[in-house]
Amino acid sequence: MKAAIQIHSLFQARISTFIASSIIWILFATLPAPAESNVAGQNIIAVSGTVTGNVQEVGFRAMIQKQAIRYNLAGSAKNDPDKSVHFVLQGQGDRIDQALIAIRKGTKKSSNVKVSISSAPVERGLETFTVFGWTSVSRHISHPYDLVFNLRQENATISKDEAKAIWLGICKKTAQGEDAEKCQKDDH
Repeated sequence: MKAAIQIHSLFQARISTFIASSIIWILFATLPAPAESNVAGQNIIAVSGTVTGNVQEVGFRAMIQKQAIRYNLAGSAKNDPDKSVHFVLQGQGDRIDQALIAIRKGTKKSSNVKVSISSAPVERGLETFTVFGWTSVSRHISHPYDLVFNLRQENATISKDEAKAIWLGICKKTAQGEDAEKCQKDDH
C-alpha cells in the first residue's frame, strides 16, 4: 500500500511538472517580440508616440507618413478622441530619430506640439505604414480613408520631394471619385 502511494505521488509530481512546463512554453511562445530585433542584419526598433497640441486637422498624420516614406519606416498613425495623434514607428533607430526630429517640429499649421515617446514591441513582418481614417480639411476631403505605404525593397532614405510624390500617389490611388482629384492640391 505504501509503495502504491509513493508511485501515485511520483505520478502526480510528474504531471504537475509537465503542466507547469507546458504553461511556461505557451506563455513564452505568445509573448510579443522585444523592442529590438535583428532583421536581415539591421537593428530594428519600435517606438510608440503621442502628440498633443493643435495637431488635428493640420496635416499632422500625413506629415508623419511622409517621414515614414522618406526613411522607409513601418507603423501607423491615428487621431485619438482627446485631440491628440498616436503613432508607432518601426525600423532602424537612426532613421526613427530623424523622423522624430520632423515630428517634433510639426507642420506649418500645427502649434504647441508636444511629443512623448516610449519603446514599443517590434511587430515581426510589419511592412506597411498606415494612416487610419485620414481626411483633409485643406483638400475638402471628409470621407475617411486608410492611407497605406508599403515599405520599399531598396531600404534607402529618399528626399522630401520623392516622399511627397509617393504620398500623393498613395492618396490618389486610395481616395475615390472626386476625392482622388483633390489629392493633387499642393500641401504643407
